[in-house]
Amino acid sequence: MDLGIPVVRPTTDMSTRPDTPHLVDRFGRIARDLRVSLIDKCNLRCTYCMPAEGLPWLKRSELLDTGEMIRLIRIAVEELGVTNVRFTGGEPLLRQDLVDIISATSELPSKPKTSLTTNGINLGRYADALKRGGLNRVNVSLDTLDRDTFRELTRRDRFSDVLEGLEAAKAAGLEPVKVNTVLMRGLNGHEACDLLRYCVEHDYQLRFIEQMPLDPQHGWDRGQMITAEEILEMLGAEFDLTPHTAERGSAPAERWLVDGGPATVGVIGSVTRPFCATCDRTRLTADGQLRSCLFSTTETDLRGPMRAGAGDEEIMRLWQETMWAKKAGHGMDTEGFAQPSRPMSAIGG
Repeated sequence: MDLGIPVVRPTTDMSTRPDTPHLVDRFGRIARDLRVSLIDKCNLRCTYCMPAEGLPWLKRSELLDTGEMIRLIRIAVEELGVTNVRFTGGEPLLRQDLVDIISATSELPSKPKTSLTTNGINLGRYADALKRGGLNRVNVSLDTLDRDTFRELTRRDRFSDVLEGLEAAKAAGLEPVKVNTVLMRGLNGHEACDLLRYCVEHDYQLRFIEQMPLDPQHGWDRGQMITAEEILEMLGAEFDLTPHTAERGSAPAERWLVDGGPATVGVIGSVTRPFCATCDRTRLTADGQLRSCLFSTTETDLRGPMRAGAGDEEIMRLWQETMWAKKAGHGMDTEGFAQPSRPMSAIGG
C-alpha cells in the first residue's frame, strides 16, 4: 500500500556519535521507550481519528508477522537499551497473536515494563489473558461518560463495553489503569470535571490529551483545540489541584494532585506545552517502519532488510542511525510544519 511516506536510509554524519549501543540522539536524549503499533485496523471510527468508512488497511503480507515483531522487540530491548514497551494500534486487541507477542516480550532476560493502549471494547474478554501473558498495565481511551455522545464520537454503540473493559483490567491487576481523554469543543468539552470525578471514584488515573494534527482528513483546526490551560481552568473550578512533586522526567503528562491526593490527574499538552526536550521514544509501525518522532515525515524501513536476510547488527545500525538523526522537536509551531501523511491509527499512539 502506498502511503506516500518517504522511506529512507539515514545519511546523517555518525562521526560524532558516542560509542554506545543505546539509541542516543544529537541532543543528548536516549530512547528507552518503544511504541509498537501492532495493527492499523480499529473497530471504532472516532471522528478525530478516521472517516466513517474507515481507511485502506495494510495488507496481511505488509504486516510484520509474529516472529518478525518479536525479533525487532528483542533487538530493541536486549541490544539497544529499551526498558519500556508500549503496544498500540490501531486497536491492538484486534491482533490475534497479541498475547504471544506480549508473552515473548515479558520473557526477555532484561524484562522490560510492558503496557497496552486500547479502546477497551474487547478488554473485558482479554484482560486476564493479558495479565497472564505478562502485561503490566493498560491505557484505555474514553472521551465521554454519555452514551449518546460516545455513539456520535465513535460512530459505534459500544460504551458499556469500554466501562466493562476498565473494570476487568482493574480486577485482573493491570494497574495503574490509565484513562486517555481528548476534549473537543461542542462535543465533550464540558465533561472534564465529570470524567475526573468518575476516574477518582474508580481509582483510574485520568490523562487529558490535547487533540493533535494526526487525522487522515487533515481537518485539524488549532483554534478548535481545547488547550491544556483551558483544561486546567475547567478542573480548577471544582477541584483543588496542586502540582505533583515527583520529578516528571520524560513522562509526557504534567501531573497534579486532586484535592490533596492521593488521586492525580495528568494533562498532556503535546501542542501548546511540548515535551520534546525530554522525549525518550522510538516508534515501530505494524509494517516494520521505524519513526524517530510521532510527527516524522520520513521513515526507515526495517521490514525490507530483515526479510532480505539482514542480521541483528545491521538492524541495530539502522535503528541507531535513525535515532541519531532525530530532530530537536516536532516543529508544530514553525512555519514549515507539515502534518504526517500517515494518520494516528497507522503510526501508533
